[in-house]
Amino acid sequence: MTERPPGGASAEPSGGATQNSGALGLIAGGGDLPRAAAAAVRASGRDVFVVPLVGSAGGEWVADFAHEWLTPGEPGRILKALKSHGVTEVLLCGKVDRPKFSDMKLDAKGMLLLPRAVAAARQGDDALLRFLVGIFEDEGLKAVGVAEAAPALVCGEGPLGRVTPGEDHRADIAAAFRIVRALGALDVGQAAVVCEGLALAVEAAEGTDAMLARIPNLRESLRGTALSPRGVLVKGLKPTQDAKTDMPVVGIATLQGAAAAHLAGIALEAGGSLILDRSAVAAEADRLGLFVIGVKP
Repeated sequence: MTERPPGGASAEPSGGATQNSGALGLIAGGGDLPRAAAAAVRASGRDVFVVPLVGSAGGEWVADFAHEWLTPGEPGRILKALKSHGVTEVLLCGKVDRPKFSDMKLDAKGMLLLPRAVAAARQGDDALLRFLVGIFEDEGLKAVGVAEAAPALVCGEGPLGRVTPGEDHRADIAAAFRIVRALGALDVGQAAVVCEGLALAVEAAEGTDAMLARIPNLRESLRGTALSPRGVLVKGLKPTQDAKTDMPVVGIATLQGAAAAHLAGIALEAGGSLILDRSAVAAEADRLGLFVIGVKP
C-alpha cells in the first residue's frame, strides 16, 4: 500500500445534472443515500419533491424539502402527489424492505396492482424495484437513476485520498469483482471481501455493514489484524441490476466498518457506484490509513 501526493489523480466524475426543467420526485427509502441525492439535486439548481416511504425512510432531513409521507401500497396517491408538485422525473433510492403485502395499506390503484407486485417480489428485489419504476413510467413520468439526477455522487476512476493499493491488493480486487459478478447474476448481493486470494465474506440480505462485522470473528491467519491490515472490500453492480433503482453505496460508516474488520482498503466500480460526501470519505480514508479507489472491472 502506497501513498500518492495531494495533487494526484482525482476521482471526480465528469458531466452535469439532468437538464430537465421540471421538479424531481424522489421516492425515498432508508439510509443516507436519499438525503445525499436530494441535497445534490437541489445544489444543481433543481426543485425536489420527496415522498418518504413509511416504514423505510427516516431522518429529520425530510423536513428541509417539500414532502408527503406515503406507503409503497399507495401508488395512486404517490402519483397524484408527484404530479401536483410539477414532477417530470422520478428517482427511487434508499433501502426499501420487501413489504408484507398482507399487512400493507393499499389505495385503489395498489389493490389493482397487488397481484403483479406479489409476482415481481417472488422474482427477487431487483424485479420488484423494476416493477415499481414501471408504474411511474406507465403514467408518463421518466424514471432516472442517481447517476443521472446527481452525477456528483458517482464514483469516478482512480483513488480518493492519499493511500493507494499495491499489486497484491489489486489481485484481490480483481478476484472480488469476479465474485460480485457471479453472485450478482443470482441477485445475491453487491459486495465481497477477499484476502490474499481467499474469499472471506459475501454480501446477501444482511447488507455490507453486517457482512463486515463478521470478519473479525474469523481466525487471524485468514484475515488482517490491527497491526497488519489485509484484504479488500469490493462493491459493484449486479449484472442483472438496473442502475435506475439501486447502485452500490459507500459512506463514512462503510470505511469505519472496513477499518474495524482490519481491511487494507475498498474498491468500487467506477461509474457504477456512489460515494456519499466525497471529501469527507477521502479525509476519513486518510485518517484510517485505508485506500478507496474507483476501478473499471
